[in-house]
Amino acid sequence: MTTLTFRRELPRVSAAMLAKFAGAAVGHVVDASGRRGALDTALRPLVCPHPFAGSALTVATVPSDNLAPYAALSVAQPGDVLVIAAEGCRTVSVVGDVLAGMAKNAGVVAIVADGMVRDIDGLEAVNIPIFALGLSPNSPQKNGPGRIGFAVAIGGSVIDQGDLVLGDRNGLCVVKRSSVDAVLSALEKVRVKEKGMDAAVAGGAKLPDWLPAYLDEHPPIVVD
Repeated sequence: MTTLTFRRELPRVSAAMLAKFAGAAVGHVVDASGRRGALDTALRPLVCPHPFAGSALTVATVPSDNLAPYAALSVAQPGDVLVIAAEGCRTVSVVGDVLAGMAKNAGVVAIVADGMVRDIDGLEAVNIPIFALGLSPNSPQKNGPGRIGFAVAIGGSVIDQGDLVLGDRNGLCVVKRSSVDAVLSALEKVRVKEKGMDAAVAGGAKLPDWLPAYLDEHPPIVVD
């Protein structure tokens, strides 16, 4: 009986484009995406030694099973983010340090799991970002079924194979593959604006420069 289904073609964001997002602050990318795109904060950075940006390698598995995440490693490429939809299972882990270590060896830059993980000391030693719902020492089965390379619902968003996924200690965001060019263009403007605001704070500013004019045009109601 077939327990796994692979998508034949696995689109990805190009390595050249990923390089342009390297080190980008998630908050800046969200601003460049119309102030939206962050995933649910239930997906916590259990290990986050550095920011990351990569192409989603999407995996759907049933609760309490991690055959599909392991199988996804057979098609993983450098720059991938392993995105595992485990139906929000909080009783059994879906990723441990062995899977994470093999994923890193395959070039995976981060793991995002809508479920639990285990072996936190080992995960920290692997030293790639791991976002999940929490920790559980309970072990999964390896029976399937599972699907690799298809759209998954995770963190309140639908992530398609090859979408851009970014993360840092503030959280996660996703940019649709079709929108990457537009978001990158907007991101450059956000970066310039942020540098200007940081410089203003460093220079002793007590108010944003736009606030006085706004208050003049929209006088506040003053009450005793």
